[in-house]
Amino acid sequence: MDALLAHQALAEPNRLAIAQALLTRDLSPGEIGEKWSLSTSLVAHHVKTLVESGIAVRHGGEHDGRKSYLSLRRDDPEAVALVAIGAPGVPRPRRVAFVCTQNSARSKLAAALWRQVSDVPVVDAGTKPSPVPHPMTVQTALRRGLDIDGDMHQLRDTLVTGDLVIAVCDHVHETLPTEVERWHWSIPDPVPTAAVTSFDDTCDAIQTRIHDLHHALSSAQ
Repeated sequence: MDALLAHQALAEPNRLAIAQALLTRDLSPGEIGEKWSLSTSLVAHHVKTLVESGIAVRHGGEHDGRKSYLSLRRDDPEAVALVAIGAPGVPRPRRVAFVCTQNSARSKLAAALWRQVSDVPVVDAGTKPSPVPHPMTVQTALRRGLDIDGDMHQLRDTLVTGDLVIAVCDHVHETLPTEVERWHWSIPDPVPTAAVTSFDDTCDAIQTRIHDLHHALSSAQ
């Protein structure tokens, strides 16, 4: 992070609001424009400024290669700390629901990681659940001391009013009906490679976001 550029970037109110929203979710340029009523050109300017200052990173989506998402630069603790100053807290939800397609990896690991840090109830679900968790999910959980739910959950039978729904894969986020309110964490799918490193990278990516969300909930309280 370039400290001077970062402070200059965050001095603009909309960019500060966008960066602070990235503490708890990833956003596409289209979502940024809709949420803050910004033109396409102005969104592009804000995104470019946040990326060039080292506050955020932009990457392509897995489901639709034409889409991209903006994420906080979580590999730089100084960038996260700077954005978090004065960030508004998140009201405590009734429950957190992590959702992916097959409910076999990312949603399972996210729910298990959430249980380690929060007393807010959590559930995981999928739009097309597999029969069982992926074997590497089970192995990863054992290595990391995580308590995963071995039951598989269908999304439409799981969600209830008051859930904070977090889609942990691009496919679910981009295909769920718009009436299903959710946040989005653009986490790469570790299943295609089924490698230890891929599952570890997935856990690490989820864990940093969980840390920031838990902090935001605590700040609100």
